[in-house]
Amino acid sequence: MSDSVFSTPSRRSLFKLGGVVAGGLALAACSSKGTGTGGASGGSAGTLPGIGNNGQVGKGRTQNADTLFIAGFQWGPPTTYNPFSPTAAWPAGGNVMQIVYESLLRWNILTGEILPGLAASYKVDGTSTVTLTMQDGITFNDGSPCTAKDAAFSFNIGKTAPVSVASFFQAADSIEATDDKTLVIKINQTKKNVGQVLRLLTETYVVPQKVFSAIPADKVATQIMTTPVGTGPFKVDTADQTQVVLTQTGSYWGKTFYGGLPVMQKIIHPIFKGNEDANLQFANGGLDVCQTFQSQIWKTWEAGKPTGTYLKSKPYYIPGSMPMLVFNCTKPGLKNPIVRKAIATCIDYASISDTAMSGYSGTVQPSLILPTGAEGKFFNKSEATANGWKYDKAGAEKLLTDAGAKKGGDGVYVLDGVRLGPWKLITPTGWTDWNAACEIIASSCKAIGIDVSTNFPQQAEVTQAIQGGNFDLGHWYVAGVNPASPWARFKDVLSQAEMKPIGTTAFANYGRWTNPDVEALLTAAAEAADDTAKKAAYDKLDSLYRKEIPMCPTMYRPDEFYEYSAVNFYNFPDEKNTYAPPMFRGAGNTWLYKLKKIAG
Repeated sequence: MSDSVFSTPSRRSLFKLGGVVAGGLALAACSSKGTGTGGASGGSAGTLPGIGNNGQVGKGRTQNADTLFIAGFQWGPPTTYNPFSPTAAWPAGGNVMQIVYESLLRWNILTGEILPGLAASYKVDGTSTVTLTMQDGITFNDGSPCTAKDAAFSFNIGKTAPVSVASFFQAADSIEATDDKTLVIKINQTKKNVGQVLRLLTETYVVPQKVFSAIPADKVATQIMTTPVGTGPFKVDTADQTQVVLTQTGSYWGKTFYGGLPVMQKIIHPIFKGNEDANLQFANGGLDVCQTFQSQIWKTWEAGKPTGTYLKSKPYYIPGSMPMLVFNCTKPGLKNPIVRKAIATCIDYASISDTAMSGYSGTVQPSLILPTGAEGKFFNKSEATANGWKYDKAGAEKLLTDAGAKKGGDGVYVLDGVRLGPWKLITPTGWTDWNAACEIIASSCKAIGIDVSTNFPQQAEVTQAIQGGNFDLGHWYVAGVNPASPWARFKDVLSQAEMKPIGTTAFANYGRWTNPDVEALLTAAAEAADDTAKKAAYDKLDSLYRKEIPMCPTMYRPDEFYEYSAVNFYNFPDEKNTYAPPMFRGAGNTWLYKLKKIAG
């Protein structure tokens, strides 16, 4: 492995899934003459499960038949495999494929179910404790045992080192290994947020204490690691500017638990400069699985390719995140909830879905709860319909005129002496689906007499402006679907406890909306003992949200763009083959053990 690969930090945001520079290397090995034209067989695969959306399957590779090619997670040369580093390379980065490092528990985006991982089981005692029992025989890939003491250390390191796992102790008071197989977590009794504790148990990697305890606390986040020591079935073999190559460890503790080893001996992640090259290779059979934004992906299977998505028709992907139009509630005009509701009502959501998102978003509801999937049980459709909003240009203007707004000579409304604009709507340049959505929002606003225009600076500048509260309108993200949602999303949008003064970095409530009642409601939802109590608490939070609208959802975006090409493997999970969710992490790792080779 070249030392130079690890000398210059490089990270590409996972949110930047559209409109990036074309490029890419190391795909000669991916294309095989054995796959036929475009990797498609040209005929139906009959009853084979987990094949392309058009029912086709490839012929299998004559070369690299035991290799899974994947893309969409790493966009530059790897710099370090230190999972505590903010620039950790795939697959050591936070909350990605758990195939080198693994977590104690795994989560299913479809059902909300929390499954065993390194922990064979867990037990929640009300809002007091969580107790976990480790699997038998866990080892790291260097052959050393992994025990509950390593797991406890992996969290407790956040008490002394400046790493993200420190946030665990906002929800928990302690985590302790009472013996080699047992972990006991004491939940913070002020917040009583069991969901947040469970979320972090599904997202935090377990690392070897003997390796990380030797690193000074102030160096933990910056330590360069070229050979990660994890518990997963794969290890890093080689990496350079063109690709990351993983090979099976040869001995994996989970062989019995998962019913065997992964079918592939190697996983190769070619490093592309951008989506265009990755998408082209995917369409041409050079990739088996992909996690990129692909405009009009259905054209790949209409062209006869054995490509597929979890859903067989639009929106093709399972929704997992809710990008937001963020209102700066300290600005004259925007601090008025009537103005905010008028803007929410004037937005052409269907156009955003069809144009910006290639139809990958369902109908956006006036709620902070996703109406489908794991959160659907908390969504109150009747309340959203009765008290929410939907695209209605005339209705949006009526909200303004009923409040006493009058148009000036320039066609822009003035309400209570405040001209409604000019306001800038910002989001990062190059985030093409978001850029397109912002243009539609600005056009929708202008159509009803609100002066909004777009501005797309670099990501760092937008991040600083939105977190610092120095903006008019922003298009940004909040918590997606996870074991703590929708609570985590309500917290991100409404939290008063995390609100900061203008000019100070905030990680929630970017628009500085104020309300004296919301913290008690957030606490009630966090400590609710069952789904009935949770739904009652979420109904109250959502009702307050609809009344005030400090942010407005613009689309439902996939948590991950789960895409596969059955050129060499079949039996991918999809809506007709539901043994695993459409995920690359957590409960999604099940499909690594269930794929089947097409040839031999």
